[in-house]
Amino acid sequence: MKDKKEKILGLMSEESYVPMKAKELATLMCVPKESYAEFVDILKELVAEYKIRANKKGKYILVDNIKYKRGIIRINERGFGFVKVEGEEKEIYVSGRHTHNAINEDEVIVEITTESAGENHSEGIVVKILKHAKDTIVGMFEPSRNFGFVVPDDKRFGTDIFISKKNFLNAKKKDKVVVKITKYPEHGKKAEGKIIEIIGSVDMAGVDMLSLIKEYDLPNEFPQSVLDEARGIDCTISRDEVKKRYDLRDKIFFTIDGEDAKDLDDAVFVEKNESGNYNLIVSIADVSHYVKEGSELDKEAILRGTSIYMMDRVIPMLPKELSNGICSLNAKEDRLALSVFMEINNAGKVVSSDIKKSIINVKERMSYTDVFKIINYIEEQKLSKEELESIQKYMPYINNFAVMAELAHILRDKRHKDGALDLDVPESKIILDENGIAIDVKKYEINFANELIEQFMLIANEVVAEKFYWLEAPFIYRIHENPDTDKIDELNKFLFNLGYKIKYNKDNIHPKSFAEVLEQTKGKPEERVVSNLILRTLKVARYEATNKGHFGIASKYYCHFTSPIRRYPDLYIHRIISKYIENNYNLKESLLNKYSEQAVRYADRSSEREKIAQKVERESEDIKKAEYMQDKVGEVYNGIISSITSFGIFVELENTVEGLIRFENLGSEYFIYDSDRKLLIGEHTKVIYKIGQCIKIRVTEANKNLRRVSFEVVADINEGK
Repeated sequence: MKDKKEKILGLMSEESYVPMKAKELATLMCVPKESYAEFVDILKELVAEYKIRANKKGKYILVDNIKYKRGIIRINERGFGFVKVEGEEKEIYVSGRHTHNAINEDEVIVEITTESAGENHSEGIVVKILKHAKDTIVGMFEPSRNFGFVVPDDKRFGTDIFISKKNFLNAKKKDKVVVKITKYPEHGKKAEGKIIEIIGSVDMAGVDMLSLIKEYDLPNEFPQSVLDEARGIDCTISRDEVKKRYDLRDKIFFTIDGEDAKDLDDAVFVEKNESGNYNLIVSIADVSHYVKEGSELDKEAILRGTSIYMMDRVIPMLPKELSNGICSLNAKEDRLALSVFMEINNAGKVVSSDIKKSIINVKERMSYTDVFKIINYIEEQKLSKEELESIQKYMPYINNFAVMAELAHILRDKRHKDGALDLDVPESKIILDENGIAIDVKKYEINFANELIEQFMLIANEVVAEKFYWLEAPFIYRIHENPDTDKIDELNKFLFNLGYKIKYNKDNIHPKSFAEVLEQTKGKPEERVVSNLILRTLKVARYEATNKGHFGIASKYYCHFTSPIRRYPDLYIHRIISKYIENNYNLKESLLNKYSEQAVRYADRSSEREKIAQKVERESEDIKKAEYMQDKVGEVYNGIISSITSFGIFVELENTVEGLIRFENLGSEYFIYDSDRKLLIGEHTKVIYKIGQCIKIRVTEANKNLRRVSFEVVADINEGK
């Protein structure tokens, strides 16, 4: 069918083609009589796909690909949307009255009505919905006597869903439910549906996270076949397997993770050699030894793509029998690993490297907190008696950690010199009680122990990526392309007002220019705001089968190798590395072709799954932040303006909670929005609100169901800094 469609499209794209009716086309293409009905059906499908159309005389022509575009529409809560066309950087703006009842993430055909000019988007009208993104919606049920409505959790859906009484499924007021859509919205009418599942009352513990799982259709449980396969894996390490591997059980390896981590997939060993260089070995759990290609475990891991972390729960990529068991580098237990051996000089340059299949035995399972105390003791000798007592049992390894800290400082300094971006964008730490209710929100404190491990993982990922790049192996890289020049220009308009500038030319955009601005803002009130704006200017990192470098860490070669328990690209390249090692780095052409095709497919799949995981994790945070702020309505806080838009001001509090001040909560003054300088200017009073400004706000609303926190400016207090 696909080939037949391509032949028809190929014919119509020829310069000599003149519009023809179906019978004329069939004659020209020598379609047998008995296949004519099928041929007409193919033409109808191409029309439905908006690839061809019939003119007024019933003759078929290609759809104008300049005037009509096919893409995915993202609907804003306020009704308008943007259509993303594959392969095109700029999106097409669609006003609320021109969405043709499209729902968020529908596949649509949009007709261009106004071409883009400068930084402005093209504008268009949705003329056809090709495919709806969802046929089920999660929301809150609101019944009446003869009918009811479900208010969707996803406010971008754009309409409540009408439910007839026979389709209530015994749902009660304020139950969270899953609705099957039976009729999509059209001609100003609401969508219609039937309730197919009751999640629970909106006030029940855990229903908020379960609703999110249902909304994104996440695989919350493993199929029985996958669990059976995981439980059937032989967890003993045979003598034959040990003989095949490099034995590192005499080396002093440590895992260093958060206190509550259960899947420990990386361990490190560092020593100084006779030449004064550092020997660093990064050993990663050999998950591919247990998750065989084409197995039920492998198929499920491809489907999931990544583990998803949601406050009080994890939706893992692999069952706990593996992730917390034989694949976790638990202390005092023999484990199979892939080890990256690196010799690094005092300037942070890798002078030699190798990758080997190994067996290790981790000496101690360390936490970031304890390692930070040890490094403080080594470097500053500043610890309280209680802190000293808590790390007493690690004193035999004090020299190991001293060498680790030395190397981590060297690697960090080199990375900064190379222009890696150090963005000050704090993460949130949300504390939940035993019922999963948010009782505190604060900044997640990052210390040098976190950075120590990060530096070791970064260098290992780079070494692996570079080695397999030069081998021209089938591979999945982690790429982060250069930012677009128009976005840099837009950023510079704002930075100009603060006295900064990103220096670049179109042929040479280097991360060092961004890093220099970040360095200049260190410790200043605008530091966080500049970091946020630079982050928004950068492109999104993704997976790809072709190496394109990583702008953010100023690296020519980069991949994700260090987390095969929770990310599929890491597991995939572990499999590739093992194949090369086992075959003495000489793979047959047929295998190279097979794995090259897989690399493209799995990179795309993993990038899509990562986007969903990030959305879910971000929204789970938003829910819990709003929940925490619900009993803070009326309270006053100091905050910093993090963003200014055409509809209001976003303010971030010290605890990382962000809320919106709508224009109606700025008083009776009319404010003019200066998009270039990111300012709001009072028409009469000339009061200015700008990004980075410190203001005092009052909490006016906190709604976990809407995932929203709202503020108002406290009267007469508006201190710019």
